[in-house]
Amino acid sequence: MEVLLVFLKLGLTSFGGPVAHIGYFRTEFVERRAWLDDKSYSDLVALCQFLPGPASSQVGMALGLGRAGWPGALGAWLGFTLPSAVFLIVFALGVTQWAGLAQSGVIHGLKVVAVAVVAQAVWGMSVTLCPDRSRACIAIIAALLVLAVPTTLGQVSAIVVGAIAGRWFLQLGSFPSAEHRSYGVSKRVGALLLLVFGLLLLLLPVLAAIVRQPTVSIISSFYQAGALVFGGGHVVLPLLQTTVVSDGLVTNDAFLAGYGAAQAVPGPLFTFAAYLGAVMTGPLKGWWGGLALLVVIFVPAFLMVAGALPFWETLRQRPGVQRSMAGINAAVVGVLAAALYDPVWTSAIHSRADFGLALAAFGLLVYGRLSPALVVVLAAGVGWMLMH
Repeated sequence: MEVLLVFLKLGLTSFGGPVAHIGYFRTEFVERRAWLDDKSYSDLVALCQFLPGPASSQVGMALGLGRAGWPGALGAWLGFTLPSAVFLIVFALGVTQWAGLAQSGVIHGLKVVAVAVVAQAVWGMSVTLCPDRSRACIAIIAALLVLAVPTTLGQVSAIVVGAIAGRWFLQLGSFPSAEHRSYGVSKRVGALLLLVFGLLLLLLPVLAAIVRQPTVSIISSFYQAGALVFGGGHVVLPLLQTTVVSDGLVTNDAFLAGYGAAQAVPGPLFTFAAYLGAVMTGPLKGWWGGLALLVVIFVPAFLMVAGALPFWETLRQRPGVQRSMAGINAAVVGVLAAALYDPVWTSAIHSRADFGLALAAFGLLVYGRLSPALVVVLAAGVGWMLMH
């Protein structure tokens, strides 16, 4: 209950994205509550940034696991995730209920601000994840591959190419050794969780192809999106867009409006899955669809972080693994850059006024350092005025 309540407070107040979330967590759990020391916390953050999935949510799950075992991990996830998920489901039901809302100026403003948010993500990630010529080259090749093959296959291929290129062509220093804190997960349990992660990743697409049921196909796609997101929550955008928009389950306008709205709420960006589940047509929709896909997209993150904790110190010292991960992180910058053009830019920018609004929002985010929530509200208001 202690874990649930403290993470619920954070889930209601943690604006600003995963980097800000990690700062909030450090203040709360290292400085204020002393659940762990600074070195252990830094080591945990390094692990979660190394793994695929939403880094801040994985840090939260591990903190809950270390504090109160498996119930603590669940409590941390529920508290941090549900506030934004509930808001986005309510927003999705509003878009579904009132057809005119989807064509309103407010929704158009949300689509335009998505351009600024994704551009900011590409800008920031390129600085940290592509600091040299080799990784910049990997990012450009990945972007070209995704633009040439605008499907899930193209995105996954870009990530694989990044891993191979990183493994064989990048030169990196090694991580400094650090004392690893125990989280109560044995190597046997960790290996089992990693095995389950891998089996679900391999078998769900096979099952979807065999049974040809829309529900199984959607679950498989959302699990893959949660399992293949490297470098930050924004990378989930192109993976989910090819799933729900290309298959006609969600209109592109509704997709981008929900992505813009997701910037205005606290907590993890992965709760965008709850919006998509609630707004889509088909077997999964409404409240139940939103909650179901919310769980599905977070399952691989939990399996990965809990499974990797017992092996982290060995894993992080392997040069080949480090180089592959650096290549993957460079590739996802390219994947997100391709998504910035299509669908984000092509669907939102139709006039000089749209471009001006996107440029102003980008300036406020990057140089004005305003809260994304405030920029989203401003953009929605300007979008409303432009349509009147």
